[in-house]
Amino acid sequence: MKLSINQLKFIKSLHERKYRQKYHKFIVEGVKLAKEVLESKKLEVNMVVASQQWVLDNKGLIYDKMNVLAVEERELKKISLLTTPNQVLLVVNQPDQNFNENTVENGLTLFLEDIRDPGNFGTILRIADWFGIQWVFCSPGSVEFYNPKVVQASMGAFLRVNSMEISFSDLVSKFPSLPSYGAMLEGVSIHEGEFSTPAILVLGNESKGLSLEIQQQIKHKISIPRGIGGGAESLNVAVATGILCAFFAPSLK
Repeated sequence: MKLSINQLKFIKSLHERKYRQKYHKFIVEGVKLAKEVLESKKLEVNMVVASQQWVLDNKGLIYDKMNVLAVEERELKKISLLTTPNQVLLVVNQPDQNFNENTVENGLTLFLEDIRDPGNFGTILRIADWFGIQWVFCSPGSVEFYNPKVVQASMGAFLRVNSMEISFSDLVSKFPSLPSYGAMLEGVSIHEGEFSTPAILVLGNESKGLSLEIQQQIKHKISIPRGIGGGAESLNVAVATGILCAFFAPSLK
């Protein structure tokens, strides 16, 4: 079976942020991620485009009246964002994010300022998922939550971790009593500070760090000290997130 011109144009349009926002849909690619999405039944799957063999092997994952298109490999290549196209691609409806203030007021929450690399954002979502962190807020300048590369790098964490675009000022105004911890090179060593939750952990842009505006709103400035003999100029933001979350972990409920 071949995709129609309209189907092809529609799916390829979802490679771009403006059309994902326009149609409120996004792409999930790959056998493992597709299986996780379909088994979870948390998201509404608009369309399944897959090889004939995948459809035969996964009949148990297909819901009644689901729009399933069994196509040849060359059709999958036309719509894939992967270097090597996988056996299945899902078009998924973006869910409404229901904001539950209790999940912020009773745990650790992350705020990302201008994180531009989708691999970093996806890995941070995966770290949040590991530690049971439910919310990762991000500034308007950050890469989009439903960017296909973010979804891919999150390894399924996008199903369990919520995200919302919001300014740091607005977030702080919603939760004025929550302490905020900002990661920056000139901060107090994590070996010297005390960490407790609920709290907001703030991480900045890969190359510029936290803006002066946000630094002025941070209550606690913290840093990961370089080891003796260490020569690296800085840590990858996702690596830093993992280390810092581990320090908060003992206080997480």
